[in-house]
Order: sequence, then C-alpha cells, then structure tokens
Amino acid sequence: MDSWFKRFGLYQLIRPLIVGLVHGLAGSAAIALLVLSTIANVRWAVAYLAVFGIGTILGMMLITLTIGSTFAYGQKRFARIGRHFGLAAGFISLAFGLFIAYEIGFVNGLFTSHAHWLPR
Repeated sequence: MDSWFKRFGLYQLIRPLIVGLVHGLAGSAAIALLVLSTIANVRWAVAYLAVFGIGTILGMMLITLTIGSTFAYGQKRFARIGRHFGLAAGFISLAFGLFIAYEIGFVNGLFTSHAHWLPR
C-alpha cells in the first residue's frame, strides 16, 4: 500500500502520525496497566489512562516525525546513503525490540513460571 500512496503529499505528512499512534497505543500498555493496578479510585484511573495515552501518542508521534523527516530529507539529498541509513535503523530497531522482548519475557520471567518481580 505504501507504493500506492507515496505519490500523494498528504500521505507523507500523515504517515508519521499513524506510526506514532500505533506505537503509542501498543508499546506502553504494560506500564499503564502496572500503574492502573495501584489506583483505587475509578475516576482517577480513567484520568491517568487518558493523560498517559495522550502523552504517549504525542511523544511517539513527535519522535517518529523527527526521525522520519530527517530520513526523508537525507534520502532526497543523498539517495544512496539514505537507503543504507533507513535499512540500518530498521535492523537496529528490530534487534533492540527482540532484545527487550527476550529480557522481559524470559530473563524476567513473563513467559515462564518464575517471574523475578513482585507487585507492591
């Protein structure tokens, strides 16, 4: 689908927003749930979740927009180097994500029966 829409200028502006929304909603659910479990009042819990969600979405959107615009400028100016930087950033992000998943899932025991953390 990316090849279909890349010729539209609005798509290039909206794409970082969509990526930021997805990352903001999906990546921080564990942290939000840990804090939510400590809040007894339902109204404060909903308020926390709203503020946390909006802040996470905006933060991820800003980071994605910054990195994406830098790569877009670099690819226009230095097309060959820009492709290599984009590929390197993708591999580094994938490796870091797999490392974090391994640490949380297996080292800290999320996927095993021996968790190494205790909720308070």
